Amino acid sequence: MKIVVPVKRVVDYNVKVRVKSDGTGVDIANVKFSMNPFDEIAVEEAVRLKEAGVATEVIVVSAGVTQAQETLRTALAIGADRAVLIESNEDLQPLAVAKLLKAVVDKEQPSLIILGKQAIDDDSNQTGQMLAALAGLPQATFASKITIADARATVAREVDGGAETLSLQLPAVVTTDLRLNEPRYVTLPNIMKAKKKPLETIKPEDLGVDVTPRLKTLKVAEPPRRSAGVKVADVTTLIEKLKTEAKVL
Repeated sequence: MKIVVPVKRVVDYNVKVRVKSDGTGVDIANVKFSMNPFDEIAVEEAVRLKEAGVATEVIVVSAGVTQAQETLRTALAIGADRAVLIESNEDLQPLAVAKLLKAVVDKEQPSLIILGKQAIDDDSNQTGQMLAALAGLPQATFASKITIADARATVAREVDGGAETLSLQLPAVVTTDLRLNEPRYVTLPNIMKAKKKPLETIKPEDLGVDVTPRLKTLKVAEPPRRSAGVKVADVTTLIEKLKTEAKVL
């Protein structure tokens, strides 16, 4: 069984992002980038399935700038077998990425596509669902447990009312939640091995996909600063402030 895992290069979650002075976007100059945490969970799950003998090959795919090769090498160090970079300097939006991934899926014919439920930079939570729709595949989102048996995927997921278990006929698309697993620590020997693993670079036009942005960002602004809290002497004062100042009562 072949597994495809899309991964995204994002600003590291430990970095405090700042908005550009002209409001055109986030300042990414000289900031650290890393693999989207949800995608890292997806890579870990795919590698675990391979180690369990369920999968035979794990292919990681990324779409973006040349530097995304570093993200792919990290995925290879975790245990993926080979990587594909769809190189583009365009602002790749979820629909464009889904179309690119659909072209890769058509070419590779995997039994399972696992990807993070969302990216921590745009928080769109759209790519997995769009890919499933474009490819005509069943989907399970926010997976907290995945079991593969008899050409079916059994996926446990958390919902507002509790827990839900879905059974999908393979091939299928699954998006990962935080509770699915804890990614392993990447060791130096595996980082060195990853440098020798194959990494293919292609262009969107090679896949026949138009990635021209359909949405335009008009302005990016930081949220208003919260005022400092105050201490009150008693409940009566608290209620009065909630009525007159906070106006929530």
